[in-house]
Amino acid sequence: MNNLKIRQTESAAIAAIIASHNKDSTGLMDILIDVQERFRFVSKKAVNIIAEAISIPISEIEQTLSFYHFLSRTPTGRYTVYLNNSAVAGMMGRDKIARAFEKEAGCKFGTVSEDGNIGLFNTPCIGMNDQEPSAIINQRVFTRLSGEQVIKIVRAMKNGAAIDDLPGSGVQSNIIRPGPILTIEAPTAEILEKSVCRGPDDVIAEVRAANLRGRGGAGFLTAMKWQLCRAVEAERRYIFCNADEGEPGTFKDRVILTERSELLFAGMVIAGYAIGAAEGVLYLRYEYKYMTEHLENVLRQMREAGLLGRAAASKKGFDFDIRLQFGGGSYVCGEESALLESAEGKRGEPRDRPPFPVEKGYLQQPTVVNNVETLCAVAKIMLKGADWYRALGTAQSTGTKLLSVSGDCGRPGIYEIEWGFTVNDILRLVDAKDVQAVQVSGPSGTCIAPKEFNRRLAYEDLATGGSMIVIDNRRDLLKDVVLNFTDFFISESCGSCVPCRAMTIQYKKKLEKILRGNGIGADIDQMLSWEKVMRVNRCGLGQTAANPILSTIRNFSKLYNSRLRGDIEFVSEFDLSAAVRESCQVSNRVPGSGGK
Repeated sequence: MNNLKIRQTESAAIAAIIASHNKDSTGLMDILIDVQERFRFVSKKAVNIIAEAISIPISEIEQTLSFYHFLSRTPTGRYTVYLNNSAVAGMMGRDKIARAFEKEAGCKFGTVSEDGNIGLFNTPCIGMNDQEPSAIINQRVFTRLSGEQVIKIVRAMKNGAAIDDLPGSGVQSNIIRPGPILTIEAPTAEILEKSVCRGPDDVIAEVRAANLRGRGGAGFLTAMKWQLCRAVEAERRYIFCNADEGEPGTFKDRVILTERSELLFAGMVIAGYAIGAAEGVLYLRYEYKYMTEHLENVLRQMREAGLLGRAAASKKGFDFDIRLQFGGGSYVCGEESALLESAEGKRGEPRDRPPFPVEKGYLQQPTVVNNVETLCAVAKIMLKGADWYRALGTAQSTGTKLLSVSGDCGRPGIYEIEWGFTVNDILRLVDAKDVQAVQVSGPSGTCIAPKEFNRRLAYEDLATGGSMIVIDNRRDLLKDVVLNFTDFFISESCGSCVPCRAMTIQYKKKLEKILRGNGIGADIDQMLSWEKVMRVNRCGLGQTAANPILSTIRNFSKLYNSRLRGDIEFVSEFDLSAAVRESCQVSNRVPGSGGK
């Protein structure tokens, strides 16, 4: 095929992709993702075609294109390998796997092989911390990778194998301990019929009586959010399910989406009915793109059963449907207003608030954003009643909590527990021994020492969004974990706020100085003093970006102090011997040879 025909074919394919999304500018994310997957990058030509077809400036497309991790302006290879580089992946031997990929592919991470066949890239946590090391290759997930598997995979790619024919392990659900929410007790139709036979206000009242708090971490009362949205006069309202669990160590949504997706969709229908919405949107992180066929099949079956669409759940006048919306790889899109910006095809930057999404959210219409676990709890509450739910957990923290447990333990996976369990209870369940620390609620949460393992998981004590990473005494906590988490926040900052964009880098420099053995007591004091600066970030994700360092300074001060050189005001970090060696290497001289 000559170059002209190739260009014509590319143009026709891009035009078809745009047409499949109704030439709608709010569908820009979907268009860019489809182009990326079709051509393995988004070319300048593609940008020009898209801009003309959906009538938006090229600059706006470039802004969106440059923001997301999985969108690229340059070719990423026929086979694009994204290897997880989270702290837990490192614990499980990730570096050995990376070296194996580089050796077999003949290129370094961050590059594409000379023949354009294989691209190797690092990526933050892909929701597989319970089965590391893991990678995504062309939207297929490979787990528990070994060096031998890598050799087989790369050789198959070199031979042109189809992605489904590449050898390797798939994703396991790892539901170790199901509880009241994860246990299947009734068909979806029964749950919805019990819900829509009541008025919307009654549904909200039932959820209020259950004292259900949002399971994303903040713990805002679900019924209050619904009531605020319902009270706003508007042409349309929307319900969004936040399935963008991008923080290292979280994977509970992954399991619900694959094993209990009907329960989740039932919760979305109930929420839509309660607030008077006509459309629900499930916003998924791009790392879960492999779930598309499964989720679309479940939605299709619900439509065929009359549970979605016109007169949903046989409720006359209640027309409600659900669609999928994928992100492009951005941790900050877990923040609800950034998620809505992304869903509109923009950079995922948090909005200034007020107004809040319940007043002006998606497309400036009142919008409720609930997370996956919250909506599953809604469905069970409407099935079994508020009294049943309120009898679980504690007085202030009713119900159950799903935990994603990973790291140094014998039984990583998903555990559903009632609020009120202690950290020690969890450690016994997961078969963890010789534990040095537990990272509660992901990197943005708190790293606690053994003296706090008797604390209870509850909003009134140790609140958590659902992630627990176990770290035993084999690990260098500061180097293997804290430094990794700090790098994560640096790379995932949206860049809008100066503290999140700049101060995280300063924190890293201080930490590296201490790890080199050049730190002094004033460095610790300075990092603690910066905490008040981090609090002025616009969103909660930026405000907690320094938590990996701050919480370990407070709870593991001996680890920091043991690396300090003292409290003297100045320590030179210049290493003359190292500088001479580097100079000699560049000039091809031998140190001490007199320049010969």
